[in-house]
Amino acid sequence: MFSENWITQVNKHKPWIETSYHGVISENTNTVLLDPPLVALDKDAPVPYAGEICAFKIHGQEAPFEAVVLNKTSGIGLLRAKGPIDCEAQKEYTFIIQAYDCGAGPSGASWKKSHKAVVHIQVNDVNEFPPVFREPMYHAAVTEGKIYDSILQVEAGDQDCSPQYSQICNYDIVTPDTPFAIDRNGNIRNTEKLSFDRQQQYKIMVTAFDCGQKRATESVLVRIDVKPVCKPGWQGWNKRVDYEPGTGSKQLFPKMHLETCDEPLSSVRATVELQTNHIGKGCDRETYSEKSLQKLCGASSGSTDLLPAPSTSTNWTASLLTDSGRDSDLIFRFDGRQAAKIPDRVVPQNLTDQFTIATWMKHGPSPGLRAEKETLLCNSDKTEMNRHHYALYVHNCRLVFLLRRDFSQMDTFRPAEFHWKLDQICDKEWHYYVINVEFPVVTLYVDGVTYEPYLVTDDWPIHPSQIDVQLTVGACWQGGEVMKPRFTQYFPGSLSGLTIRPGKIESQKVISCLQACKEGLDINSLESLGKGIKFHFNPAQSILVMEGDDLENMNMALKKVSYINSRQFPTPGIRRLRISTSVQCFGEDTCISVPDIEAVVMVLQPSEPRITITGTERLTRPMADLHAASGLLLFQDLHIVSTVTKNDAPAHSSAHRPGVLEEIIHNLDYCDLLVLGKELSPERESLQLHHASLQGKHLDATNSTSGISIYGVDSMSNYEQVIRQVRYHSWHTAELSERKFRLTCSELNGRYTSNEFNLEVSVLHSSQAVDHVNHMAAQPQYLQAIHHPVLAHSQSSAHSPAIPTQLQQRGRGKDGDMAWDDSALTITVNPMENLEEPQAAEEEGSEEEEDEEEEDDDEDEEEEELDDDITSVESEDSDEEATDPRGPQERKRRSQLDWDSTTLPY
Repeated sequence: MFSENWITQVNKHKPWIETSYHGVISENTNTVLLDPPLVALDKDAPVPYAGEICAFKIHGQEAPFEAVVLNKTSGIGLLRAKGPIDCEAQKEYTFIIQAYDCGAGPSGASWKKSHKAVVHIQVNDVNEFPPVFREPMYHAAVTEGKIYDSILQVEAGDQDCSPQYSQICNYDIVTPDTPFAIDRNGNIRNTEKLSFDRQQQYKIMVTAFDCGQKRATESVLVRIDVKPVCKPGWQGWNKRVDYEPGTGSKQLFPKMHLETCDEPLSSVRATVELQTNHIGKGCDRETYSEKSLQKLCGASSGSTDLLPAPSTSTNWTASLLTDSGRDSDLIFRFDGRQAAKIPDRVVPQNLTDQFTIATWMKHGPSPGLRAEKETLLCNSDKTEMNRHHYALYVHNCRLVFLLRRDFSQMDTFRPAEFHWKLDQICDKEWHYYVINVEFPVVTLYVDGVTYEPYLVTDDWPIHPSQIDVQLTVGACWQGGEVMKPRFTQYFPGSLSGLTIRPGKIESQKVISCLQACKEGLDINSLESLGKGIKFHFNPAQSILVMEGDDLENMNMALKKVSYINSRQFPTPGIRRLRISTSVQCFGEDTCISVPDIEAVVMVLQPSEPRITITGTERLTRPMADLHAASGLLLFQDLHIVSTVTKNDAPAHSSAHRPGVLEEIIHNLDYCDLLVLGKELSPERESLQLHHASLQGKHLDATNSTSGISIYGVDSMSNYEQVIRQVRYHSWHTAELSERKFRLTCSELNGRYTSNEFNLEVSVLHSSQAVDHVNHMAAQPQYLQAIHHPVLAHSQSSAHSPAIPTQLQQRGRGKDGDMAWDDSALTITVNPMENLEEPQAAEEEGSEEEEDEEEEDDDEDEEEEELDDDITSVESEDSDEEATDPRGPQERKRRSQLDWDSTTLPY
């Protein structure tokens, strides 16, 4: 055995290694490259064991490395990783290493260790991760027409640990042919000016590369919106707004707002204008006749219509041009060459100090520089002289009313010419003019608004003379003096409803009613307009002006502007809208300009009513019933109903189910009862209608040997009540076997006409009576039956006549029916009298009666018409003759619904 001393002497020295090492390892590998190499030396060599290296040991940080001895004798070692090294987890390691010799003998006892050396290891990166964009999508907006240095910046990242592989060295636009470029920092710019009109949005794909040229697995979407250059103006409005009739008020601009391009505004003023000049007299009105409308509005009676529909008795308008294509309004168009003389019998007398002149007028500025008067109405000397007694004319877009008095009234200098200067006179739009004269005060109403004359000139009264005067429309009559009598000072423009009412002026309430418009602008919820909003409507509610100093309040106010049309059957078609806006800015000499808005309201076709008359179609009665003094009630069970077809069937119904009929309530404006076959023989038969049945209703009636016309705007119920009181009376029934009658009714001057309801009365000379009832289960055939000549435009047109009324007094029997008193006189109403004054008509009937001479023109089959008193029940019918299925004989009979005084006994 070796002594301890020997052992110690054998292993005298400690191993030796370098004091520090630097190593490199690539991630995902286990070999470490050390500098210097791992080698341990021992001075005990070549002594076995003592001079050999048996181990390397690592201390600290729990380093994932191990050192192994490759050769004990040479002391060469190897440093390696215990497992895969991840650079992204740790980029470098530092730890302590020591070398151990093999000791003094085989047992490894008494080994010696070297000093501690520091090992620093760097982990080399591998480019294993691709770039990834930091956002899933990028979005930016640009204004057209600009070149941007940078619209937006995209950014990608890389999880690799080294700068080489974690840094993004390049970006690229994948989408081809785009007007954009991208730099290495991800800034996108446009390479050309963009246009909103050409393309409002671009979508491009962008990729990224790291510095090891590894490309992103997924490209990123970049959306670039192109905005138009900010232009001040209203936004969020529709060019067309559909309006369903009967739906009340509808908002026009529910989403509209004003874009100001960040200009600070101090006030905004917006004018909304509804343009309806293409409809009738400037807006949607119920197209009843002028007389019916006056009665509905409560106008005073006794007015004279100077422009009635042309007819046999109102033939002075036959030569004038008419324009009737606008929802049945009767309009006369004067082109500066037409005029009409009013017959002496029609001219209103006794104008006194109180009277009213009213008319609808559309007039524009006259071409050229001439300053000639343009005469609407003129009363001048008929012969010898050219003095104007009173006249209404336009001169240089000023309205002038001339009123010259006779010396007999007052021999003093007094007001004679009244001038008004108004924009409406020459704006080429329809306006309603009313001149109320309470001499010496003359007031003008235009569309219901009062205007005082801006100039009143005085003159001497006219010298008295025996010269007759001539009243004319459309020009003034030059009676003589030097030149040949002729018309002069012609009027260019359109007129309608020209009337004079002597002895009384019209109230403002009636004037407003006569010109009232059924459609217009409206504001929903006035109380919620907001503070500081001022608004103003014109009288017709076709123009609305709104003003405010708060932009948000103005936006809210404009959203509340609505359109309303209260007509039950409005005129379908477009209504143009215009919004003009002016703004003021804070402290700016120049401010933004807001372009006008132009839009349309489309009024949809209303559901058209079908007026249906039902009742007993055949009466068989003994002679005694017709011969009795009370006569025979023809229509005891008559019913008039109106229906419209509704297409909004319930959801559970079949898709092909036809629309259901729904009964509606509306007014009628005439019903005609026509005698078919031979006219009534006044010596032995008559149709009778008691005056009492018309009382309390807006109805009048005319009567002749050809039938009865009942007219006026009133309910179907009132028409039913009156028609049920019509009686047929025959004094001599021996030769009579049957009589046939036809009844038709209409609404809106013939716009909607009922079926032709035929009634046959058979006379039994011995057997019992039998009634045949038809409840009209099937829909009637709607034929153009009896039309009133409200809108006759030439004497050759085929029109039904206007007929005076034969009204007989009667009392009421105990059975509730109207009993007849044989002792009572039959009261005949003169056809020249207005039945609105029945008492006066009865008193003067025999004095003013005029026989009309019957025209019988077989070639033209012309229908006769009476005086202007009947125009309230006339309708346009100029083309009816070509399509009338009744044949020439029946049309001729209808044309003979004319008044014959021999049929009306006193």
